[in-house]
Amino acid sequence: MTRALIAGLGNMGRSHALALHKHPDAEIVGLVNRSDIELPTDLLKYPRFKSFEEGLDTKPDLVVVATYSDSHAEYACAAMEAGAHVFVEKPLATTVADARRVVDKAVETERKLVVGYILRHHPSWMRLIAEARNLGGPYVFRLNLNQQSSGDEWETHKALMRTTSPIVDCGVHYVDVMCQITDSDPVRVHGMGLRLSDEIGPEMYNYGQFQVVFEDGSVGWYEAGWGPMMSETAFFVKDIVSPNGSVSISDGNKGASSDIDRHTKVGGILIHRPDGDRQIDMPDEPGHQELCDAEQAYMLHAIAQDIDLTRHMNDAVQSLAICLAADESIRTGRPISLKEIDQ
Repeated sequence: MTRALIAGLGNMGRSHALALHKHPDAEIVGLVNRSDIELPTDLLKYPRFKSFEEGLDTKPDLVVVATYSDSHAEYACAAMEAGAHVFVEKPLATTVADARRVVDKAVETERKLVVGYILRHHPSWMRLIAEARNLGGPYVFRLNLNQQSSGDEWETHKALMRTTSPIVDCGVHYVDVMCQITDSDPVRVHGMGLRLSDEIGPEMYNYGQFQVVFEDGSVGWYEAGWGPMMSETAFFVKDIVSPNGSVSISDGNKGASSDIDRHTKVGGILIHRPDGDRQIDMPDEPGHQELCDAEQAYMLHAIAQDIDLTRHMNDAVQSLAICLAADESIRTGRPISLKEIDQ
């Protein structure tokens, strides 16, 4: 039985806790959150702690880090030093240096480290990646996720933007998809963004977009924006083009852009080739909680079966590096090479 501690009880932390609550091979030994919040009934019986250090005193085998991004590296390293395996929500860290420090700590301590790239566990996104790779590159990636948020959702976004921009927070998922399809190293990134609200810090922006160039000639575009001013017209574009055709998600842009259950939905995949089109329907797709269940099942399986996670960890660092390069490009107004951001 794997003893699990969950740190951070926002949307993702609660979902991961519920996943471990239901799993027959896991036992929750504690929940960590700095403030008192309402929890689902299934989680009320577990011990609660105000500090991460108190939680580690339970001597967990697995720590789930679902706190704000600026604490990910510190908590992940501390957990591994205490003997625990780690599941950390994306992004892995807020700098490439810290991301590499976490990976190095996993190697040093021989602990398993899994980063919360939820799309890697989604059968429809796995199919999308396979169909795109089947076309052959080089590729054009057209991906975005804008969220028209208000009320509590906007408050959550504003809290996230104290440490992490939309480009980094959301972008790592979709850049990871680009990297899985091209299997090529990124070269440089061009970004631009704009602060569209006086409710966020003067150094932060709530809309951004970037272009990334890969060694194989592939090019990618990604766009993300948060806030009540965002449009729900074409907020969900997922389009991959190659010399031999294209693969697209054909069931997006139906409103409710801030609903996290809609962010992973594919519905259908349209495969276009010059000689005709083919539609692949994707019924019965997993919802957000089911995907978190799958992530934690994979985490426990990786521990039990001693799975080699080297590629997974390196991919997490690479996708973060691209998004941080984009963030740097937006802030400085100049293109950024990946060699520069990696130093």
